[in-house]
Amino acid sequence: MGRGIAGIRLEQVWKIYDNGYVAVADVTFEAAEGEFLVLLGPSGCGKTTLLRLVAGLETVSRGTIRIGDQVVNDVPPRDRDIAMVFQNYALYPHMTVYENMAFGLKLRRVPKAEIDRRVRAAARVLELEHLLDRRPHQLSGGQRQRVAVGRAIVREPRVFLFDEPLSNLDARLRVEMRAELARLHRELGRTMLYVTHDQVEAMTLGQRIVVLNQGRVQQIGTPLDVYHRPANRFVAGFIGNPPMNFIDGRLERLNGLRFVGEGGHVQVPLAEAEWPNIQPGQRVTLGVRPEAVIPTTPERATVQGPVETVEVLGAVAHLYVRVGQTTVVAQVDAAQCPAPEQTAYLHFDSTRIHLFDAETGQALLRLA
Repeated sequence: MGRGIAGIRLEQVWKIYDNGYVAVADVTFEAAEGEFLVLLGPSGCGKTTLLRLVAGLETVSRGTIRIGDQVVNDVPPRDRDIAMVFQNYALYPHMTVYENMAFGLKLRRVPKAEIDRRVRAAARVLELEHLLDRRPHQLSGGQRQRVAVGRAIVREPRVFLFDEPLSNLDARLRVEMRAELARLHRELGRTMLYVTHDQVEAMTLGQRIVVLNQGRVQQIGTPLDVYHRPANRFVAGFIGNPPMNFIDGRLERLNGLRFVGEGGHVQVPLAEAEWPNIQPGQRVTLGVRPEAVIPTTPERATVQGPVETVEVLGAVAHLYVRVGQTTVVAQVDAAQCPAPEQTAYLHFDSTRIHLFDAETGQALLRLA
């Protein structure tokens, strides 16, 4: 299809606006040829700005952007061989699905027979063949988004750019479209750069994830890397639902090295051999995910406290337990969870805890 595929490489890219606002700061990452790479972060983190820089809709203040072997900093968007799918479908209401998908090719004076081949091929991939004669008002939200994707596919670009394309869909349609996009990537084999603030989209679609905050890269890795080995407290708290539990405290030597937090309400023994860069007296934040907080007996409990809230989600429940001034969330079997106001006894799985420097937020090295 088209002229093949191309990777994307950003090297020390900055975007600084005329008023001095730094939207993107010293960003370096690479999407390999044919990779599905996700830019993930909260609103205002710079992810859409980065996508627009790659597309050529914004100019780079400093740094270099390459698509394939070509530096594209000064290349107009139309010559970058990319196709972009926006959050807004932007379909022409008076045109049929076929006409919407063909319109860009007509503007480029692509021969009529080639337009027809491309449109019907894209419609087949997206299962839109039976909708080609309909107009946008006759389509569901998911069908409209597929038409927008089809309009990008017919251009046969080397690179696809997606800017939060599923955020206007309801929850059920988002699940369906995630599956559609994953299948589309497998079939087309094109490089895809995908922007989202939704961690579920990032974890299910991305082969790798670039986590961003305040215009800077926080971590780059596979979904499991960023989930199980977060580089800092921001990544640990942003990835995961419910978020990771955090408890501030310090390291003390009490019958061996241990973490002590919440005025002594939380004490977690630590195997010193596993933590080569920690020492008594150091101020740290302990992190533990809800699935690593396990109901237990009073004798084995790491923490205990009254149950504030129980969220039942079918087979599992989220248990919110008050421990000192902190609320600890545990993911438990819904059939066996205590009721509100009862005392819960919880054990932290010591093999799945994280420690973060209290000042910098950086994860402290743990040996396997």
